[in-house]
Amino acid sequence: MKGIFEIRDDFYLNGEKIKIISGSIHYFRVVPEYWQDRLEKLKALGCNTVETYIPWNLHEKEKGVFDFSGMLDVEGFVKTAQKLGLWVILRPAPYICGEWEMGGLPYWLLAEDGMRLRCMYEPYLKHVRDYYEKLFEVIRPLQITEGGPVIFMQAENEYGAYGDDRVYLEYLKHLMLELGCTVPLVTSDDLRGDFFESGRIEGVLQTGNFGSRAKERFDTMRLKIGDKPLMCMEFWVGWFDSWGASCHQTEDTGAHVESLDEILSRGHVNIYMFIGGTNFGFTNGANYYDTLTPDVTSYDYDALLTEDGRITPKYEAFKEVIARHVKIPEVKLTARIRRKSYGTLSVKRSTGLFSNLENLSKPVETLFPRSMEKMGQGYGYMLYESILKYEGDLEMIRLYGANDRAVVFMDEKPLVTLYDRELLEEYKFEKPVPRGEKLSILMENMGRVNYGPMLETQRKGISHCVVVNGHQHYYWKQYPLPMEDLSGLDFSLPLASGTPGFYEFSFDVDEPADTFVDFEGWGKGCIFVNGFNIGRFWEIGPQKRLYLPGPLLKKGSNTILIFETEGKASGTIRLMDEPDLG
Repeated sequence: MKGIFEIRDDFYLNGEKIKIISGSIHYFRVVPEYWQDRLEKLKALGCNTVETYIPWNLHEKEKGVFDFSGMLDVEGFVKTAQKLGLWVILRPAPYICGEWEMGGLPYWLLAEDGMRLRCMYEPYLKHVRDYYEKLFEVIRPLQITEGGPVIFMQAENEYGAYGDDRVYLEYLKHLMLELGCTVPLVTSDDLRGDFFESGRIEGVLQTGNFGSRAKERFDTMRLKIGDKPLMCMEFWVGWFDSWGASCHQTEDTGAHVESLDEILSRGHVNIYMFIGGTNFGFTNGANYYDTLTPDVTSYDYDALLTEDGRITPKYEAFKEVIARHVKIPEVKLTARIRRKSYGTLSVKRSTGLFSNLENLSKPVETLFPRSMEKMGQGYGYMLYESILKYEGDLEMIRLYGANDRAVVFMDEKPLVTLYDRELLEEYKFEKPVPRGEKLSILMENMGRVNYGPMLETQRKGISHCVVVNGHQHYYWKQYPLPMEDLSGLDFSLPLASGTPGFYEFSFDVDEPADTFVDFEGWGKGCIFVNGFNIGRFWEIGPQKRLYLPGPLLKKGSNTILIFETEGKASGTIRLMDEPDLG
């Protein structure tokens, strides 16, 4: 049934005032088999709405190639919510932040020289329009005005913390209206400094993002938006983890309970996150202030549900607060989701990266190193290889325009690992390294920055040059290694000690269940389960186990494949029934 959602002095649905109590679930961070379970638990909390971002970089992973299937079936997710009687908030802005790779912007934007993002730069706007024309074919029928559950959409996300191009914001608004947006539009911004004012769009409701001091925040918003409804679009109830942090981030539930009560007493809320989920594959984002801090694979976020969907004490505490403001519905949870320990697995066979290069990648010969983006590659690794002809012993090396992590080899033997700011400086060897025949550099994209002006500096690999002993070294062979098709691996080929390699495990399953891969004793890399990349691991923590959802397993034989870059492999892994986020 079609309806009308209006923003006046409050929110109205078909002429009746409503209170929005929403929670964030990112469909692309949860396997589809579990969407209904997470949505049922959201409704059982007392929420009447679910909110989700829409990631451009997954739906148009390569320019002009669109995907709305499987984990990307946003229509299926929205209709599942509708079936359960939930309204939906969509946030389809080109940029989503979300601790997500490049804030949801596709990598191929950076293949264009001079690209400027999130402003009135015509080449960028052309790509946004191309994407939106396809996206709105999918989401336009989901609006409440068309009989769907979507009550409003977000035009831009935290733009005030990025820029002040109000013309750009107006462009996005009119583009969405032109392509068929018939529900109200909103923005969401932090309330610090000029952020809220810089992110304002005429005729669009401003909502706030904050995690504490709710009364003060709403008082500030009231002065800025007048008699419009007050809404916290992102009520931050946790935080995210980055590699190398001392421990898993947790928040004070008591303080959040108090703020939630204040919010619901005066306005509306979207709990960020209701469930965080997982940064599967290479989708994690990163922050860059003084140093690069890439996010871990888990996006548990200390949310109301754990990464694998378990109800937490925070969930129960929030439910008590919500019950003071609305009647909690009776909801039958229909899924039976189990955790299981499958025990210790031993490596069945292994093989080396160097011996398999021609099986995994078609090399491209270049005069000087080129970035991943210029080579048409978004994620994973790139191996740069060059023959040394004129150099003497290796005394120093420097990589110009390099991101994010480099493992340097001489004749396939490791010399040094350079990370982040170390790539900006000249590296001098304590003792000259005897010149060999071949220099190899394995570059890893650790996750593009998702917040701030660094968005435009996120070309990965090596984008300028390699300086050896004070001079630029030319003539390279580049092997793209996105790790998307590993079917060419030849396990009869050798793996040299201390070098990157692939390790295969197999195990039988009677009944698939959720489990957690413990990688103790391993260095750094990523893990594939029956061909699905469940994410990165790194011995520095804090995360010590990767979540493996049961639906990725099958009855009978299953395969786990580990790619490890440091030459550090214990020979075994454990599949445990408890997480360990550090």
